[in-house]
Formats: sequence, structure tokens, C-alpha cells
Amino acid sequence: MPAPVVMVHGAFCGGWVFERFRQPFEAAGHEVLAPDLKGHAPGSSRGAAAGVSMSDYARQISDLCNACDEPPILIGHSIGGLVAQMAAQRAKLSGLILLAPSAPWGVAGGSMEEAASAVSLYALGAYWMQAIEPDYSLARLYSLDRMEPDDRTAVYERMVPESGLAMWQTLNWWLDPFMTTSVTPASIRAPVLALAGGKDLIHPAATVRQTAARLGAEFRLMPQMSHWIPGEPGWDEAAEVCLSWLAADRRAVA
Repeated sequence: MPAPVVMVHGAFCGGWVFERFRQPFEAAGHEVLAPDLKGHAPGSSRGAAAGVSMSDYARQISDLCNACDEPPILIGHSIGGLVAQMAAQRAKLSGLILLAPSAPWGVAGGSMEEAASAVSLYALGAYWMQAIEPDYSLARLYSLDRMEPDDRTAVYERMVPESGLAMWQTLNWWLDPFMTTSVTPASIRAPVLALAGGKDLIHPAATVRQTAARLGAEFRLMPQMSHWIPGEPGWDEAAEVCLSWLAADRRAVA
């Protein structure tokens, strides 16, 4: 039987992000688990994610992976890609796939958009103590920019507040004395694939390439894609790239 697959969503989202992306994996015989990270489940209070750390997210996912009957394939998108990197240090995996992942501690972005995102949240005050509400204008410009208006609105309406602490630990890692998002490549004992969107402004291809190099991962560029790789036009091509890569590595499918 193919290995199970655990899919980890990004900020402001839930496991629903993978509703379409999971289908080719299930068609190939994989059992797919797409959990809601702590504080993100439907019906949670608006402040449920406040104070939740990236370490809390990583522990939740590593525990889930270790509870699988066999080492799973772990797939993470955006900040969920960083959660996946952190969890991979504490879980036995068959493979690790990162979709437009947030970078680990020590990998500095080089674009104006990345720099702006690292400081803009300070306008909210002590945002690391809050649950941050999603912002439609930012989502439209940077995350959902290649989606049709109706699809974009439908996605945004399902978004939930995100942990300000997790955002701070990810975006302002150089200020974190605990190095929460640090990842030791040698502790990840599974093959790694990193996908980047050529039009992604949140985590540009150059930054994803740095993350891939840090981890010793294979890097693939999806030139026409932006940040919402699991759901924007071309998601099926991205899924096929992942499945083809897994098929080429018997450790990930046996």
C-alpha cells in the first residue's frame, strides 16, 4: 500500500485548503489526512489561535505523523511548510514536500514584499499576543491573485484568525532568542522536494530555492503559479509533479 499522506495548511486556513489537491493522491491509493492546526477548526472562537506557537503546531503534526501505521509523506503549504520542516525533525517520514514554504530560521528573504510583511504587523501593536484577523485586500493581492473573483471570495470567507505569535516567530525570526523556527537538516531523514511559484511574492522562488539548498532538497519551479499552489489554476499540475517525484523514490511509495 502507498504511504499515508499528511497535508499541513498555511496561515489563516484549515485542512479544507487541500480539498482538491488531495484528490489525485487519493486516486493513487494514498490515505490523506488534512488536519486543522490548533485554533483553526471550524467553529473555533475568533481568539482560539492567540498565543499558539510554531512549536505547538509542529508538535501537533509530528504526533500525528508518529501515530500513523507507517511513515507518512508530509506535505506543507506556506507557513504549514515551515511547520512540516520542524515536525520532520521529530517524526519518521517517507518523504517531505514543501509548497511555497515559509523559510526556517536563518534564511533571509530578499524581496521588498518579504521585508514589508516582516514589519507591517507591528501596526497592530503587540500582535504576537493576538489572534490576527485575515485581510481580504492582502489575500487578493498576494495569496489568491490568480484565482477567479468568485473562487477568491469563497476561499476568503472560510479563513480564520491566525496566531500572531506564530507569525512573529516566522516573519521576525532574527528577533526570536529561542530560535523557534530553526531546522537542523541532518535531523530530517527523508527525501525532500520544494516547489515554488514563479509569480509568488510572499515566498519568492529565490527564497524557496535557499530553503531547498539549506535542506538538501530537490527544487522545482512552477513558472506560472503564485502562492496558492494547492488551489489556484495549475494545482493539478503541481500535484502531478509531487506524485511523479514520489513515484521516482520508492522509499516514499513502498
